[in-house]
Amino acid sequence: MAKIDFYILEENHETARLRLVCRLIEKAYKNRHRIYVHTENQLAAHALDEMLWTYREDSFLPHNLYGDGPEPAPPIQIGFEQHPEKHRDILINLNSQVPAFYTQFARVFEIVSADAQVQSRSREHFKQYRAEGHDINTHKLQTVDEKNG
Repeated sequence: MAKIDFYILEENHETARLRLVCRLIEKAYKNRHRIYVHTENQLAAHALDEMLWTYREDSFLPHNLYGDGPEPAPPIQIGFEQHPEKHRDILINLNSQVPAFYTQFARVFEIVSADAQVQSRSREHFKQYRAEGHDINTHKLQTVDEKNG
């Protein structure tokens, strides 16, 4: 059964949310995890892809859009409609829906900004995970520092 973590930000803009995602990806990558980020659409996938290249000057996070790039695929994949069959480690869900395939992952991260729509959807996600019997943790975070991750 997946362990679910909700990361709750004080900020309400998407850039802060993406900075936190980059920080979580970097930490998970350093701990040798494989990460799949499920975004809302192609535009959101490309925005995260770009941010991962520029997140920090001293950081290299090997990633690509799911289905693109070399084989074997790098440990960080970004997708939006696909079912990432080979991934089983960490799912970062940035989609407005809980993806049906989330149960194949050991851990799921939900990133919640102070935006009212994001909070409303996250409450629904929380209810779904709880109803399905998952272990849920919440982490309330201060502003994410870009330079110090």
